[in-house]
Amino acid sequence: MDSSPIIIAIDGFSSCGKSTMAKQLSKILNYVFVDSGAMYRAITLYFMQHQIAINNPKMVVSALEDIQLAFKINPDTFANEIYLNGENVESKIRALSVAERVSDIAAISAVRSFAVKQQQQMGINGGIVMDGRDIGTVVFPQADLKIFMKADPMVRAERRFKELNQRGEHVTMEEVINNIVGRDYEDTHREESPLRKADDAIMLDNTYLTQEEQVDFVMNEVSRLRDSIRSA
Repeated sequence: MDSSPIIIAIDGFSSCGKSTMAKQLSKILNYVFVDSGAMYRAITLYFMQHQIAINNPKMVVSALEDIQLAFKINPDTFANEIYLNGENVESKIRALSVAERVSDIAAISAVRSFAVKQQQQMGINGGIVMDGRDIGTVVFPQADLKIFMKADPMVRAERRFKELNQRGEHVTMEEVINNIVGRDYEDTHREESPLRKADDAIMLDNTYLTQEEQVDFVMNEVSRLRDSIRSA
């Protein structure tokens, strides 16, 4: 396959498997993977730990100045994990308590500007797969390939419930459903960079697809894109 580096943007609703998809694509293509959602979760964790009043602009800006985010490869699992001010917080940011706050904090203009600037710098040379809510519309509107993922809300809730329980977090199915429904509403109705499908994004409804079928779908699109680039 042609090795010309491209930018792949994966957007979509929560618990659709965006990060799983992006990780697999990055391994196949030997690309950099950036989990933008992890960045917002890490910021949210910091705000929670330091009791930052999100309705206080000065307090928010001051807090952002004290936040340093970085991704490092775990030598044991080879996973790309996020560090907040030098601490590995990959496990902490996956808690439901963080998920319940992240949409509110990610909607703050200063927070999004802070994260988007870093994300754009990470992908300046291409060869990157990034997932999130506004990658194809705001972060990389020029992305070579844009995928928008969705799935039935109940299917997403079941996946999320299983994931949380496997990590030992005791939550009810009702709590997970309420969280997903609430995040969907907040993500699509926020004033700052709302979740929406880019006009040139390819829809991937994975409600009834296996992980292998999803990867095959996107890799076919990658091949089609590279064929068109070669023939141009």
